[in-house]
Amino acid sequence: MTEPTGADRDAATARDAEAVSKFVESFAAQLVEAGMQRMPARVFAALLSSDSGAMTSVELGEQLRISPAAVSGAVRYLAQQHMVSREREPGSRRERYRVHSNQWYEAITNREAVVKRWEYALREGVDSLGGDTPAGRRLAETLAFFEFIETEIARMMDRWRVHREQHFGKD
Repeated sequence: MTEPTGADRDAATARDAEAVSKFVESFAAQLVEAGMQRMPARVFAALLSSDSGAMTSVELGEQLRISPAAVSGAVRYLAQQHMVSREREPGSRRERYRVHSNQWYEAITNREAVVKRWEYALREGVDSLGGDTPAGRRLAETLAFFEFIETEIARMMDRWRVHREQHFGKD
């Protein structure tokens, strides 16, 4: 017997579809307000709220009442942000999209490369403008802020790993 898919598994637990939909749209609205695009926010919220944490494009399209193209674009964005991963169903060409329990950790720590590029650009700016000019000092302060944040995030993530293991166990 095959294992039920994400949507089937959720249906098997007698979920109130209206309550799930309300949560998905509400949480997605919060993500949009924080700067995420609308469709990726809806797809992410749908994946996050499914018991399996994984759904196919068809399942996402049916639940959210969106086109396959909208699902594809949303998943591409979420994968680039390291918030979901793609998996092939064994023996099938279909892909499943999965959110992992550590998606926030991954999304934040993968920002490190972006911050490093900003720091490099800011250093160049300080060198080009001169550290003793008003603009150079402003860039130097911005650089110091990013360096500070980078160090604090690394420390915080170390503490999070310990906290997560204590409260949720190892993966």
